[in-house]
Amino acid sequence: MKTRLFSALDHAIERKLPEQRLFLKSEEGTRFIRLRPTLQAGIIFGGAAIACWTFVVTAIFLMDTISAGNAREQAQRERAIYEARLNALSNERDDRAMEAAAAHSRFYVALEQISEMQSSLLASEDRRNELETGIEVIQTTLRKTMKDRDAAREEAEVLTAQLNPETNPDSPLLATNGASDGSVAFLTEALEQTAAERDQIALDAKDAISTADELRFTLKMNEDRNEQIFTRLEEAVTVSLEPLDKMFRAAGMPTESILREVRRGYSGQGGPLLPATMSTSGGGSITDKTSTRANRLLKELDRINLFRIAADKSPVAMPVKAAFRFTSPFGYRKDPKGAGRRMHAGVDFAGARGTPIYATADGVVTHAGWQSGYGRLVKIKHAFGIETRYAHNSNIRVKVGQRVSRGDRISDMGATGRVTGTHLHYEVRLNGTPVNPMTYIKAGRDVF
Repeated sequence: MKTRLFSALDHAIERKLPEQRLFLKSEEGTRFIRLRPTLQAGIIFGGAAIACWTFVVTAIFLMDTISAGNAREQAQRERAIYEARLNALSNERDDRAMEAAAAHSRFYVALEQISEMQSSLLASEDRRNELETGIEVIQTTLRKTMKDRDAAREEAEVLTAQLNPETNPDSPLLATNGASDGSVAFLTEALEQTAAERDQIALDAKDAISTADELRFTLKMNEDRNEQIFTRLEEAVTVSLEPLDKMFRAAGMPTESILREVRRGYSGQGGPLLPATMSTSGGGSITDKTSTRANRLLKELDRINLFRIAADKSPVAMPVKAAFRFTSPFGYRKDPKGAGRRMHAGVDFAGARGTPIYATADGVVTHAGWQSGYGRLVKIKHAFGIETRYAHNSNIRVKVGQRVSRGDRISDMGATGRVTGTHLHYEVRLNGTPVNPMTYIKAGRDVF
């Protein structure tokens, strides 16, 4: 069956591939090999298959080589872009740090100016009170002087009537008999003295009126100046208070409860700010519109001071001040160890080994040692239920129970624990729940 099939194939392709004979000559004799059409076709098809396979393999190899080169170039370009972006972010961070320092300085300068204006306001209120008291004394003296003047006029009229013969029948008798020459002389002298006193009272009244007008003008000037001072104080308080309130709200911290906690903690450190009251000559107090406005400003200044204390106790600073790379944000990410998509409870700052790590707020160290996954870990407890964590350190410089302040060096950057390289893993927890640390850092930059 196979012989017939091959014979049929030979006859079918014999016209295209006629039978060939390959002669092999040797010392023993000459032999030949018959190359039938089917064998020739098999050899041709086999060579073509080998050639095609070689071509395909070569093309695939070249394509892989080109693709690998393009991938490397693309990776290098992306790496260059990423590094340029990181450098830009680092420069921007330095600029923001400088702006924050300048804003912090301006904030304290504004507080000093507010304090000076507050002192000037209180002094002007005291001066106004003195002027009002002086006006009252002058008005009282003027009224008393006018009463004395009127009484002197009435007395002069009575004496004149007694000496007039038309109105007093006894006056001619007194004048004729000369029994009271001394009385006439006395009355004349009294009339002259009364006239002099009247003229002096008139001059005193005129001077008193002029002085009262001057005091009213001075009082009006003081009121205008107080209005300007109040306006500047209110503007300064508004400018200083709103950013502080926004800072804590942006960090997810309830401002009123924070202020209550700060007020409780500092209630014994000198007492509350006293309300502005204007004392009078009677030792009382005046609670007019001006003093009410001043008291409201003092309360706002006290609120600013409470915000400043709360800001000092909140982690709004950067834990790393040297050069670093921001390598991982807060939130879900692809695990660097290949464990799939996992939650990242902090932010990562990559830098050189031994880079100083600083506390971001005042607090007490609650942990300073090894913890699985974190490596060498430092935990600091702050006010308002806030806790910060500093992980993967190469060296720890604090002890449990130690009280630290913002900016104190607490550890050195390292690569301990579950890491792929040297970096700081920084966490902020609010009542035990991880929150984004950059929210606090950004809030602090926006204000300071």
